[in-house]
Amino acid sequence: MSDDPRRQDLDLTRAKLNLETAQVPWRDLQRFFAAGKVLRVAAELDLVEVACALEQDDVGRVEAWTEATALYPVSDDEARGWIEDDALLWAVVVKPWVLVQSTETDP
Repeated sequence: MSDDPRRQDLDLTRAKLNLETAQVPWRDLQRFFAAGKVLRVAAELDLVEVACALEQDDVGRVEAWTEATALYPVSDDEARGWIEDDALLWAVVVKPWVLVQSTETDP
């Protein structure tokens, strides 16, 4: 582990978020979706790294992902599809957000 306190804080945050990440049925996340609090993370990104960037308020990285549509609010169509498929998603909470990532390969 590094002697740099900021690096240690980042490593601890990453480890904490990794432990809090789980596969969750979409049906259990619908109330968060209804409140507009669910963000989808594209398959090419690391869910924990995105959560860490949000937790650390890394505006530059978050804006870049948003502009590249690699991080975005879940659409109604995606939500409907996940209900129909009884989808299981990787999820992690970074208040006020719930980040989700498909366990399937994105189309």
